Amino acid sequence: MIKTSRTLPSSPIEKDIKGALSDDLLRLLILRIMIPLDGALQLLINGFSSSRIAKFLDIPASDEVKDGSIPITLSLLRQSHSDMEAKAIPWVISDELRRNSESLSELMGLNDVERRLLEFSIIIHVDRMLNKTADSLGGLSNQNLYFALSILLDLPLADIREALSGKGRLASAGLLTLDANSNCCLCGKLDLLSEKFVDQMMTDVLDTAQLLRGMLNLSTPPTLSLMDYPHFSTSLELLKPYLSEAIAQQRRGVNIFLYGAPGTGKSELVRVLAKDLGYELFEVASEDSGGNPLNGERRLRSYRAAQNFLSKRTTFLLFDEVEDVFNDGSHQWGRKSTAQVRKAWMNRILEENPVPSIWLSNTVDEIDQAFMRRFDMVFELPAPPKKLRENIVRSYCADFLDEKTVHSLADAEGLTPAVITRAAGVILILRNHLPIERIPQAMSHLVSNALQAQGCGSLRVGRADSQPSFYDPRFINTSKDLVALAARLQLNPWGSVCLYGPSGTGKTAFGRWLADQLGRPLLVKRASDLLAPFLGQTEQNIAACFREAMSSNSVLLIDEVDSFLQDRRRAQRPWEVTQVNEMLTQMESFSGLFIASTNLMEGFDPATLRRFDMKLRFNYLKPSQAKSLFACQCKDLDLPEPTENEFAAIERMSLLTPGDFAVLRRQARMSGLSSVSETLTLLMEECALKKDGRKRNIGFVQDVA
Repeated sequence: MIKTSRTLPSSPIEKDIKGALSDDLLRLLILRIMIPLDGALQLLINGFSSSRIAKFLDIPASDEVKDGSIPITLSLLRQSHSDMEAKAIPWVISDELRRNSESLSELMGLNDVERRLLEFSIIIHVDRMLNKTADSLGGLSNQNLYFALSILLDLPLADIREALSGKGRLASAGLLTLDANSNCCLCGKLDLLSEKFVDQMMTDVLDTAQLLRGMLNLSTPPTLSLMDYPHFSTSLELLKPYLSEAIAQQRRGVNIFLYGAPGTGKSELVRVLAKDLGYELFEVASEDSGGNPLNGERRLRSYRAAQNFLSKRTTFLLFDEVEDVFNDGSHQWGRKSTAQVRKAWMNRILEENPVPSIWLSNTVDEIDQAFMRRFDMVFELPAPPKKLRENIVRSYCADFLDEKTVHSLADAEGLTPAVITRAAGVILILRNHLPIERIPQAMSHLVSNALQAQGCGSLRVGRADSQPSFYDPRFINTSKDLVALAARLQLNPWGSVCLYGPSGTGKTAFGRWLADQLGRPLLVKRASDLLAPFLGQTEQNIAACFREAMSSNSVLLIDEVDSFLQDRRRAQRPWEVTQVNEMLTQMESFSGLFIASTNLMEGFDPATLRRFDMKLRFNYLKPSQAKSLFACQCKDLDLPEPTENEFAAIERMSLLTPGDFAVLRRQARMSGLSSVSETLTLLMEECALKKDGRKRNIGFVQDVA
């Protein structure tokens, strides 16, 4: 917004003052300021600061005006004013401003008074002499402003007041509003859309929509497709046809609110949606043409103008980073947000907008519910599941990453498209400066540091070696046929399962395998992901993870679930009770597949166990399982086939778990394993460190029935 009178720098649109309006019209406007509006006396007492104005009016310059000559100068000005008024000077402005003004008037239905006010407001912001002369009127109230404009433009006072009202077309479009909160100079009271808008109106513009450059941007083409958002498919089934029908029917008040963590691809999704529907997409700018950031009020003004400019086009609008509008207040200091300060006005925007709009935010926290209930749809875009993360990594990095690194990067649950594209862009610049074998490591290093800075934990660089080249549920010692269980869940993929047993028995690995069998993404949350230091935040995190799993159609796996399901009768603090309550409530209402894993079942709240449809104990490997897994592991490590004695030694180890073999793989990566006997020694050491109260002498473990 342009709010203050200023000395404007020389610019291409002002090579000569005659480019704005005719000499006669300019002289008449200046004289009206000086005589009917009494600006002359103030100018003469203070002395003309511009000899150019004096020369233009053919009166003495400041160094020639003496106290005794002020009445003579006033008399000359009155006579000049009388002569000019007698000539009936026509309203003659530059061809560019006239053409643009006519286009705007036709597009937005401006009447003659509104058009004249808009033209004058633009002229006073670019014409130095008119601007400086108007400063002699000092600070103006709204009533004095109406009177001054009525005199200057020779228009009825009532018409001026109506044209500048808050409900008028100029204000509704955001083109011209009054600064009603201060008594500033004439130029400062006339608050135009933006300085860029003024420049555009003074230049030769072929397309009226170009007048919004710097306030509104035509969206860039997307790089993804709707196929890249399978985790959002349920919401897309509603959103896509609704937008199509709303635009076809020209419905008013269509607003969609889409939120999600930074980098999840919200803006890209809207661009993909626009392309798929075959509509134009315009985005409300977050910075002006000079690269300077725009505040929430400026962005709202741009949005409101866009609604008027684009109302007859087949298009919809994207308002990104809406925190600038809804969350820029301060609860701590009692300062309201931009939207709350203009609550009634904001409500009208959300109820009457002719162009469908999608509003994007990182969160819905602290947004006034009076605004939220006015959105037709509110969706959360979760982080992409692993399969999608793999596709994104491949699409940007296939030229310089092998599949092993692709899988390693995609294992990071906090990985978002934004992180990948940034890191890939850096690698593309550096790839000629790095040895080929160093590129995967460099990519992993960049991604890991980006994730850590965003609070998502660092990437487990190089841990792909810790994963076996096989996974077989036969190596899980439990009472159920896991393959049959997966087959039944494919028919009815909902319910709750608790996996419990000693550490390393394969509970989390089974959750991953099951999600793959079902063809569903897996959402893994650990206690550290959900526990928070502030009161109520842990409960919010628990609720959010269930919502995310539902919206993305994911299998939800919460590891270390015992942190949230302890017996409430032993609670010492109120939040220990509320966390259990929240977990039980979410489990009860969740209609997807929920898997909980824990090493400890002791101390669970009594209400917990009945909420699990199935409870599976994962035990130490049976001798036959340990023998088979040992053979597979030796083959995977390129070791010789074990001898009968070595197989017998493995069968006698009663505390082996699949996790022990994962330790074996990591050990092989770090220091190498050259013989089967070394692997036996390491496995024996792992068993010896376990303290579960079981007798650790040689002997068989009974098969679980």
